[in-house]
Amino acid sequence: MKYSQIILLFMTALSCLAFQACAQDSAANTMGSSGDYLSPNMGQMYRSTSDPALAGMLNWLDTPVPNFPWYTTGGSFYSQPYSDTAFLPFTQYYTTAGTPVVGGIVSNPTPFDITQKAPSNVYYGAGVGLPFTQYASIVPSKTNDLWIQGATNWTQYVVSPVGTWLQLVAYAPVAGPAGFYEIIQTDTTTSKYSTYQFNQGYNTMNFKADEVGRHMLYFVVNNQPSNTVIVDAFSPTASGAFNKPYIGPTSNYAGTGQGSK
Repeated sequence: MKYSQIILLFMTALSCLAFQACAQDSAANTMGSSGDYLSPNMGQMYRSTSDPALAGMLNWLDTPVPNFPWYTTGGSFYSQPYSDTAFLPFTQYYTTAGTPVVGGIVSNPTPFDITQKAPSNVYYGAGVGLPFTQYASIVPSKTNDLWIQGATNWTQYVVSPVGTWLQLVAYAPVAGPAGFYEIIQTDTTTSKYSTYQFNQGYNTMNFKADEVGRHMLYFVVNNQPSNTVIVDAFSPTASGAFNKPYIGPTSNYAGTGQGSK
C-alpha cells in the first residue's frame, strides 16, 4: 500500500511539472523570443485593464525614454535642431510662457496644496511610473523630493525646447533655508547655486530652461540632498514643438496648505 501511494504521488508530481513546463512554453511564445514581460504582446494583454493608473504606466513604458549621447566625445547633437518627436512625450511638462526668474535659478518657493492638485502618477528618470497614492504610501515622509509638474503627472526627466518654462514641485519635511543647485552640461560643464527659504511640505517654483544642454537640478535642506531631476533642453526645428505646447501649471495651482506625503 505504501509503495502504491509513493508511485501515485510521484506520478502526480510529474504531471504538475509537465503542466508547468507547458504553461511556461506558452507564456514564452506569447512574450516572444526575448521572454520580456514588457514586450508588446504581453503588454497588449493588459491594455484592457480597467485600472487607469496601470494602463497609463504601461503606455508610458511603451515609449522608451530618449537616450541621447551625452557621454560621448566630439558630438554636436545638443546644438542641432530637433523635431516634434523628441518633445512630444513631454509636452504636458513645459510651457512657452512663465514668470521671469531674476537673480536665481528658480522663482521663490511658494506653498503647494497637494490636496488640490495631486498628480495621477509619478515617473522616475527611467520612465517607470507609480500611482501617486502608492508612491506617497511607500516613500518615507522625511525625504527631500523634487519633481517636474505636468498637467496630470509628475516626472523626474523631461525633454523640452530651449527657452521654455517648467513648474517644479519640491517636498521638504522641515522648513528652512535651502541650497538649490543647477549643473548644465554640454561640451563643457557649468554650475549655479542659489539659496531659498523652503516651506514645510510641498513647495512650487518656476524654472526656465534658458540654454541648450542637460540641466541637472537638486536642492539641500537640513543637510539632506534631494533627488536630481534632469531637463534636456534642445533647439526645435522651424516647425517644432513651439507650435503646440501644453500651457502648463501656473501660480494658480499653488495653495496655502502643506499637504501630506
